[in-house]
This record gives sequence, structure tokens and C-alpha cells, in this order.
Amino acid sequence: MMERVAFPGVIRAGRREMLRMAAGATAGMIIGRARADDRATMTFPFANGQREIVPAGAFPEKGAMILQRTRAPVLETPWESLASHIFTPNDQFYVRWHFADFPNRVEVSPDKFRLRISGGVSRLLEISLIDLVHEFEPVEIAAVNQCSGNSRGFVTPRVPGAQWGHGAMGNARWTGVRLRDLLARAGLKPSATHVAFRSLEDKESPFPPPLHFEKTLELDHARDGDVMVAYAMNGEPLPLLNGYPLRLVVPGWYATYWVKMLSEIVVMDHPGTGFWMATAYKVPARPNGAMQPGEANVPMVPISTMTPRSFFTTPAAGAEIPYGRPTLIQGFAFGGSSGLRSVTLSLDHGRTWRPAELGEDYGSYSFRAWRFVLTPTARGPCRLLVQAINAKGEQQPLAVNWNPGGFMYNPVEQLTLSVV
Repeated sequence: MMERVAFPGVIRAGRREMLRMAAGATAGMIIGRARADDRATMTFPFANGQREIVPAGAFPEKGAMILQRTRAPVLETPWESLASHIFTPNDQFYVRWHFADFPNRVEVSPDKFRLRISGGVSRLLEISLIDLVHEFEPVEIAAVNQCSGNSRGFVTPRVPGAQWGHGAMGNARWTGVRLRDLLARAGLKPSATHVAFRSLEDKESPFPPPLHFEKTLELDHARDGDVMVAYAMNGEPLPLLNGYPLRLVVPGWYATYWVKMLSEIVVMDHPGTGFWMATAYKVPARPNGAMQPGEANVPMVPISTMTPRSFFTTPAAGAEIPYGRPTLIQGFAFGGSSGLRSVTLSLDHGRTWRPAELGEDYGSYSFRAWRFVLTPTARGPCRLLVQAINAKGEQQPLAVNWNPGGFMYNPVEQLTLSVV
């Protein structure tokens, strides 16, 4: 099991507590399996949708989770957790690893672990966790981390890949160091144009030749002040399965760029040609990454910014609500690559839209609650649509946006109630 030094919060904690966290000894994990008689299942509303729910403790530092795959771990956040928390609890934050031999032990003592910054820099840096906490200004940002294939199970025609429900996402307060501050400490050569990020996950890739896990960002993006190297989420050290001891946080971009177990930052004079940028995670170069099944010769680009999404939380689908009396409809939404401008609902299949009231704003990249008071004027089935629009004017489409990777799924959500 993993050893941790708990502390009440990074921003609120004093320097001593933060240093104590950073200097924590050795973290490791052993993947266990629940006993057969402890297992429960749930069924998603799509083909082949039955999944096991593993109980708390089946995976270290994790509560009950929807099991998509055991090794490497792919665990989905239960919808009940997303629906009841603006900030997703760490113990139910979804998990996505690529290689079966992913690291299950990380040395984090000052003498063992270093974040290396190399390449087109004036000086090679190897920074300890203590240095990150002690020598750089801590920053905090609320941001959604969402798998590129979130909701893939709802895509039709079906496509390969993890058949997620809506739970391959989570929202957290991330605490760490601005990437631009780290790059400034190293000093950039005039030839620098891109920054690559490498993970401990790639050290024993099972594929020949080794497919080193590496993602890149343009230099201007890397230095925008939002991109950060995080050592805490929701005021606690990162869980190992979510990237302990460090992970990159790229607000507004899909999680493939949020490199877990970040071990090396390389400044380059080119965008990189590795598998994870040149081949994997490609989408059509069109709005919402959409194309028609069977369509040929579609230009493809690396996936990047997230699109807006919105969801219903209460009442439950199929619930009975009273005729002629107000009923509170609630949910949450996020703007993707920019702040949330509005959430609107339609009662007439998308012909007209009414505004919802937005809840507290935690920042441009966070979940945000919304509410809408519905007074039904007719008995019988009542179908509602909900649509998010972000500050850039991007909005959810009425139709499903299909592509062969099942990426960037974000059509409007629907809720059918019964008016009695």
C-alpha cells in the first residue's frame, strides 16, 4: 500500500506541512481484486454496457469505482459522485493508464526522484519535490480533466476503445507550479518552439520499438500561465493512480496532455514526431471533430481543446413531476476550452431555448452548477434538452458528432419526465 503524509490543504497549509508532503518516503501499490461475493454490477444504456463495480479498497486510495479494465487500470467515476460534487472526490476520480506494466511504485524521497528539464535550455535542471514546493510560487486552478474518449459507449456506429459512460472525467482544484516559472529557471534558447513531456509510464513499454509516452505543446501555450506542474489535487497529494508525485495540468485540453507521473520536460525546436502525437489521438480537422462513417480522405489533426458539455442531475430520468406546479431541474456544465457563457434548455426539440440560472463560478475551466424551474403546462411525457455555450460561442450540437476514435463526444443531453 502507499505511504502518504496527509495535510489539510496546500494553499492553506504552511510551508512546513507542504515540505513534509513533498519529502514523503516511498509510494507503491498492489492491485487487489474484490471477492466474488462482494462484487456488484451496473448497466450502461448502450450495447455491451454491463460493468463490474469494484468496492472501496479494491484499488489503493480508491473508493467504489466502475471497472473498465484491471491492468493497466481503467476505472470510471460513478455518476452519483459526479452528480453530487462540483469537485470530484479524489478517491473516485477516474483512472486511465495505457500500458499493462505501468509503474506501480514511485520513489519520491529527495535522493530518488527528480523532475528533469533539458533540451533547448541554458542549463539542465533536476528539481526535487522539495525544491518545487519551497522555491516556486504555488498556484491553484480549478479545471476539468476529461478523457478524449469520455462517453464513447454512446457513439453509434460503435467504435473500438474503452466503452466509457459519462464518468471518464472529473473536476478538481489543482495545486502546483506554473510551467512558465520552471522554464524561466532553466532559461530558453532562441531556437525553442515546443515543449515535450515524458512520463514514468513509458519506461517499460511492451511494444517494439518502445512507444515512449510523450506529449508536446507549443512554447507559447506552455508559457501561458495556466499550464502547471501539479503536486496536489483538492488539497491532498495526488493519488498514485492519478499521477503521483507530479502531473501536468493543461486546463481546457483533453487529458491525453495531462501527463501523469511527469518525469521529464524537454524543450525542442520542432513539434515532435512520436507515436502519441503523430498517430494516436487524432481527430478530423472540423468543428467537434465530426465526420461521417465511411468518409475517406478526411484531414486529421492531434486532438487538443475540449468542447462544452452539460448534464442533468435531478430529477432522475422517468421521474414523475406535478402538472401546473414548479419543479426544480438541476445539473452541471463546463465550457471546455473557455469559460461557460450560458446553459439553455429546450422543451420543443431544440426549436426554442430558455436560459438556466448558473451557480458559483470557480473559474473558466471548472464544472459549474445550473438550475431551471419548470412549470409543466401539459400532462404526459416531457422531454428536455440541455445545451452549454462557452465564451467563444462554441455550443453543443443536436446530433452526435461521430469519428473513428469516439473522441470529443458532446451532443446535447436529454431528460424525459412524466407530468402527472
